[in-house]
Amino acid sequence: MNKQTLIEVHNRIKPFIHKTPVLTSQLLNEKAGCNLFFKCENFQKMGAFKMRGAANAILSLSEEERQRGVVTHSSGNFAQAVSLAAQKLGVKAYIVMPENAPQVKKDGVRTYEGEIIECESTPQAREATANSIKEEKGATFLHPSNQDEVIYGNSTAAIELLAEQPNLDVILTPVGGGGLIAGTALAAHYFSNNCKVIGGEPMEADDAYRSLISGKIETNESFHTVADGLRTNLGDRNFPIIQKYVDRIIRVEEDEIISAMKLIWERMKIIIEPSCAVPFAAVLKNKEEFKNKNIGIILSGGNVDVTNLPF
Repeated sequence: MNKQTLIEVHNRIKPFIHKTPVLTSQLLNEKAGCNLFFKCENFQKMGAFKMRGAANAILSLSEEERQRGVVTHSSGNFAQAVSLAAQKLGVKAYIVMPENAPQVKKDGVRTYEGEIIECESTPQAREATANSIKEEKGATFLHPSNQDEVIYGNSTAAIELLAEQPNLDVILTPVGGGGLIAGTALAAHYFSNNCKVIGGEPMEADDAYRSLISGKIETNESFHTVADGLRTNLGDRNFPIIQKYVDRIIRVEEDEIISAMKLIWERMKIIIEPSCAVPFAAVLKNKEEFKNKNIGIILSGGNVDVTNLPF
């Protein structure tokens, strides 16, 4: 893995992704006491950064593998990302989704011609169902966050952000499965002058915070967080990258997430999902640490059920 690899990945996926805008807000800068640069992946195709990793993963397959299709398990953004990337490349996508996944997310997958296979809503059922499709169809399994090609694809959001704002002191991302923060940390390592990477995580699902302390992958007992995209845990491909290149992880409370989300909606007039608000909440909670610095925040996605907002 080197800088050249990431440049090649970025060039490879460019025809399949949007180069998303970087937005600023004077009012939010004043509120946070620093200069904030929001990389708006909520404007990405299918509404989240996941399109980057999914596109790179499918583009990395051989012709023969593409003909046999791809399979993933996801209740949300990765399901839609794989479906859309596969549709664009003429590849069949099998999407394993828990039966209680929101209807809006199932509809999104069907819009992009993904074939949904429903299963019970347990991690074991998801994996077992995906494995049986893999066996039966010969489809290649794509992991939402714990796969090199996905992590490298995810790195391109921060590569674009750093190209536009080379003097960032810190980039913050939310931490769920670890695929975005690992990619961001690689981008900062290869494309910045000493820019730190810090993760934001809900107190209610702080497995990555505990993993960095214990030195092994921890899991969550509870999932009572409004940040539904951050309920998964790290994997063996992304954890070593996070250990090596991520500065630390800041935990935030539920009310801090909701109030940060509301601020972005109200002040920036853009739609972000709760998971997105977690790094901004981390900045607001630690104003002293970030004072007068240039801070990049990756707004990871905007696929939110507008009939069920937390505020």
